[in-house]
Amino acid sequence: QVQLVESGGGLVQAGGSLRLSCAASGRTFSSYTMGWFRQAPGKEREFVAAISWSGISTYYADSVKGRFTISRDNAKNTLYLQMNSLKPEDTAVYYCARGTGPPGSTSPRSYDYWGQGTQVTVSS
Repeated sequence: QVQLVESGGGLVQAGGSLRLSCAASGRTFSSYTMGWFRQAPGKEREFVAAISWSGISTYYADSVKGRFTISRDNAKNTLYLQMNSLKPEDTAVYYCARGTGPPGSTSPRSYDYWGQGTQVTVSS
């Protein structure tokens, strides 16, 4: 059984920064692509970023490219999302997930295990 636990969300002013973490249980974390998604009220869950098992390849939604950075520490079984220059439209619940498809997959259907989410609120 895989468990993913996000942390690091909170309230921040526009232009500010937050760093999300996702702690994974189990010994297979380093074998899988990992991703971040977000869901705002009344909207569908959308892809934010993904990273290959090695950490060499990263993928971003156009809306966050240049502002967000995904990374991982396989020794600590932890995934990160550094979010800079935050905008009010970044407000959402952020989820980490384990990928089962190709590393660049942006569909939620390509991810099997999900965390419970962490709220990020950006005030204007």
